[in-house]
Amino acid sequence: MDIMDSVDFEKIKKAAVASLKNPGGKKKSLPKQSGAVIYLFRHTQTYDNIRKIFSGRRNSRLTLVGLKQAAVLAKKLKSKKIDLLIISPLIRCWQTVKPVKEDHSGAKLVREPLLVERDYGQLTGKNKEKLMREDFEKAVLYRRSYDFPPPGGESLKTVKDKRVFPFCRKLVSELRKEEKTVAICCTNNTMRLIRMFFEKLTIEQMLTLENPFGDYAAYRCPE
Repeated sequence: MDIMDSVDFEKIKKAAVASLKNPGGKKKSLPKQSGAVIYLFRHTQTYDNIRKIFSGRRNSRLTLVGLKQAAVLAKKLKSKKIDLLIISPLIRCWQTVKPVKEDHSGAKLVREPLLVERDYGQLTGKNKEKLMREDFEKAVLYRRSYDFPPPGGESLKTVKDKRVFPFCRKLVSELRKEEKTVAICCTNNTMRLIRMFFEKLTIEQMLTLENPFGDYAAYRCPE
């Protein structure tokens, strides 16, 4: 049975439409566990976000609003102890983490290839609204399904199995060996999957997440 058979497609459609109207605009605060050693956040607003473009691995830069959101995020993290900054290789993540790095000059910065965004294949650079008008249900599946890849691209399941969960398991193993605090800046799809790992979310819960700009999640190292 396809995994999407067990997912409420109406919830997925609702999440896809809400995300298209206001990407990164969810107001609900991200989860923050006490005694956290992992801080997780997405890049802030990019030009592809406001233009409703499938970014994937292309290097869209932050807007002026995005740069301000990154400064606000840095203020929220300023009082935290951060030993290591791990970021996706994409420039939008570097721009977001730059003010955080300025406040934590002693923190090591690592660009992690496993955190590269999902590959949207032939949809990269295309307009999401146009695709939704042309074929609504297929557009929702390309954007929000678990194991339905866009043409020439990757499904979320592939990203989870090949990159994100291996990264999370490796990080946890390292944190159990060495006491340190880590901040992770990544892209929206990658953040959904990292949250799935640390919050033990179901596939449906993960698919309906919208990670807000300018906020962070905080986790203890799992036992």
